Amino acid sequence: MPLTQRSSWLDKDLDSFRELAHAFCQKELAPNHERWSQAKQVDRELWRKAGEVGLLCLSIPEEYGGGGGTFAHEAILLEEEAKAGDDAWGNAVHSGIVAHYVNSCGTEEQKHRWLPRLASGELVGAIAMTEPGTGSDLQNVKTKAIRDGDHYVLNGAKTFITNGAQAELIIVVAKTNPEETAKGVSLVVLETEGADGFRRGRILDKVGMKGQDTAELFFDDVRVPVENLLGGEEGLGFIQLMQQLPQERLIIAVSAVAAMEAAVEQTIAYTKERTAFGREIFKFQNTKFTLAECATEVAVCKAFLDQCVERHLKGELDVTGAAMVKWWTTDRLSRVADECLQLFGGYGYMTEYPISRAWTSARVQRIFGGTNEIMKEIISRTL
Repeated sequence: MPLTQRSSWLDKDLDSFRELAHAFCQKELAPNHERWSQAKQVDRELWRKAGEVGLLCLSIPEEYGGGGGTFAHEAILLEEEAKAGDDAWGNAVHSGIVAHYVNSCGTEEQKHRWLPRLASGELVGAIAMTEPGTGSDLQNVKTKAIRDGDHYVLNGAKTFITNGAQAELIIVVAKTNPEETAKGVSLVVLETEGADGFRRGRILDKVGMKGQDTAELFFDDVRVPVENLLGGEEGLGFIQLMQQLPQERLIIAVSAVAAMEAAVEQTIAYTKERTAFGREIFKFQNTKFTLAECATEVAVCKAFLDQCVERHLKGELDVTGAAMVKWWTTDRLSRVADECLQLFGGYGYMTEYPISRAWTSARVQRIFGGTNEIMKEIISRTL
């Protein structure tokens, strides 16, 4: 019996799509966790395989090479990734974030130039926001892109960049006017092939999500053609970021609820198989009460998430709603993953058990996409 009710936004076409997503994730993601964790990145070929079967840029219009679907398709793929136990593939950033910056903010020429190659897997996308000294404060980034003739000269450093080791197309948050705060921010698209002065640092050694290539990036007098200014006009970067952040935060919430559901299902199965003091662990009152609480957390989060997905599909999800669903679901994920791990006892702390990976991967979700403290600050402004 499923932990939650069927999502209200599902239909038969989405059910059929889920079969494709499920088959791909079980075949291409599930068997490779350990190998990718050791390599600190997925196989580059994974992106091309996903592109071949149409799983990249699912909600980008067909005229730009995308799947022509909606956010619902992206959500289903995220759910199937969670069911496969995957925390390595950075497609949520590539398809759900980078491609949508190009689609929503780019000129027609930029959309036709980049989106088909992102959809095929020829290009891997990343967005470079965070800097060593600047986390959620995007108005005060230090990276500069100063115009010099028909190029911008890009200087600065970024860190914690998902897909950073593999990305060939990077949206860089930079100051085109360092004298301004928000009005000085622009988004400059770097095509890394042949980009002199661009350098990738180390793939960072993280507590969790070890198979995801989170990297440092450095820009030393990198010359970027002016036609790579996203949208073609300086000073729009902060507005563009604010417009796209609700979808980014909803993506995090979808992943959080899917991971929570998977953790509870794994724990129910484990506690019914394992015995202690002559009976199944599940039959102890503490176990039953803990799992009852966890199942309720999942059901409540899923109901709120479904409401937000419906609003987003109608174009009605605002910044406040996205902040609420992001902080609430990620906070609950950390709590549920911790309770579930406890029921595994010592085995929960062993890396061969998926619950250990779920527990370590859960922690960062309260940080990225804007910390949960920033989410509460955003919500408070509307009170």
